[in-house]
Amino acid sequence: MNNNAHKTLSVIMPVYNASDFLRQTIESVLNQTYSDFEFIAVDDCSTDNSYEILLEYARSDSRIKVYKNEKNSGVSYTRNFAVSKASSEYIALIDSDDLWTKDKLQKQMDLIEEYPETDMCYTGSAFVDTDSVMSDFVFRVPTVVDYKKLLKQNVASCSSVLIKREWLIKYPMAHDNMHEDFAVWLSVLKDGAIARGIDEPLLVYRVAKNSKSGNKFKSMGMAYRVYKYMGLNFFSRMYYMTSYIVTGIRKHGSI
Repeated sequence: MNNNAHKTLSVIMPVYNASDFLRQTIESVLNQTYSDFEFIAVDDCSTDNSYEILLEYARSDSRIKVYKNEKNSGVSYTRNFAVSKASSEYIALIDSDDLWTKDKLQKQMDLIEEYPETDMCYTGSAFVDTDSVMSDFVFRVPTVVDYKKLLKQNVASCSSVLIKREWLIKYPMAHDNMHEDFAVWLSVLKDGAIARGIDEPLLVYRVAKNSKSGNKFKSMGMAYRVYKYMGLNFFSRMYYMTSYIVTGIRKHGSI
């Protein structure tokens, strides 16, 4: 495992009962054209064979490090634990049912080389359902976003984000009852981080009806809690919730 110590990029993946799509996700990471990374997967006490699948891949690829929580602790804790085990300057996040195009990491690292002041890079998304049927819709993203713009719509899908590790140390994820990643992106941008986007569908996001983002009413409640967590007053929360709902209807109505 010592051959990973010099790497500038760590991929982290929380895993819980993900065996249906886990192999596809792992393969999409391992097949990246940018291959100089360590891949940290943390199993959150799955009751299926997800952990065994992770160990299987780790035996055949030295870039993979596998950990398992002592007890089921939720996605925020699991991501934070993975970050604590990372040795690199940058972190790329992926959920255990999403997919990357093979050039996703290369294009993000190229952007950072061109704009070295970039703290966080996100991408556009394509969408696939649990039957592996692709949607015609592509989620477009702005090439630059700041704190106030992000409040109106979370354009940084978690599995698309590549971010400096120092920001995830300073602002760890918390509170699984809200969009924990959205709260982190807002926190780092409010603190002066620079975020740039690649307006290409380098992430293939899997839409599951029982997911936090798939349940529209649940998602709205979680967004409201993010705004409250960020300290917005009632009227500001209502203003940004209106924007969140309108953009959400446009987005999910197209998938």
